Amino acid sequence: MNLISANLNLMIKASEKASKVLIRDFGELEKLQVSKKGPTDFVTNSDLKAEKIIIEELKKGRPNYSIISEESELKKNKDIENTWIIDPIDGTVNFLHGIPHFAISIALKTKDEIVSGLIFDPIKNELFFAEKNNGAFFNNHRIRVSSKNKINECLFVTGGKTNFKLDFPLRKTGCAALDMAYVSSGRYDGFFQNNLNIWDIAARIILIKEAGGMINNINLNEIENLKVIASSPNIMAKFGEKLNNF
Repeated sequence: MNLISANLNLMIKASEKASKVLIRDFGELEKLQVSKKGPTDFVTNSDLKAEKIIIEELKKGRPNYSIISEESELKKNKDIENTWIIDPIDGTVNFLHGIPHFAISIALKTKDEIVSGLIFDPIKNELFFAEKNNGAFFNNHRIRVSSKNKINECLFVTGGKTNFKLDFPLRKTGCAALDMAYVSSGRYDGFFQNNLNIWDIAARIILIKEAGGMINNINLNEIENLKVIASSPNIMAKFGEKLNNF
């Protein structure tokens, strides 16, 4: 494996520190399911706590970088050419229901390009990360997108509403971060979804590209209402045809 940059190392440390809070809170959720108040406020607090830890850790190493985060949106800083893009819990509904399928997501945008990204699943202890021109990795092993080329042998995933008929194998897992991480590692063959926010997809963009996959053009200056189609090059054209109404 190639050496990782100081920035990616900082991102990994921040995600690991925040994950300790999420693992602990996730363990507490069982008790909250039966309380009158319910776990919704608790999940919001988990989100905010994780975000605070991530931002604090990143600021230790890069105090001047700007930040875009799900909970606090855009914070411009002295350095506007470098921006951390953070989603402290992607898959909050899963988290809320005690389903162990959610992730922390952190990306670094330099100028108009994502140069580093990671997705960390704290419950399964699975870390997906990528840097520009350095490949994509899963727990330190190099990963590539699927090599299948027959649509009916593939497995696709989405998180959005599908108001049109689809004639290919499809899953919905409730965590866009892990959906796209799984495409980058060949577990799924393709992903599509509408109405995503930049923090939902920033880290996934570089993971897909560095794993040899293809993804539609995304305007990184847009914050919301983003559309994503991603798959291996082998099936992108066929996949795009199937998603003609998307």
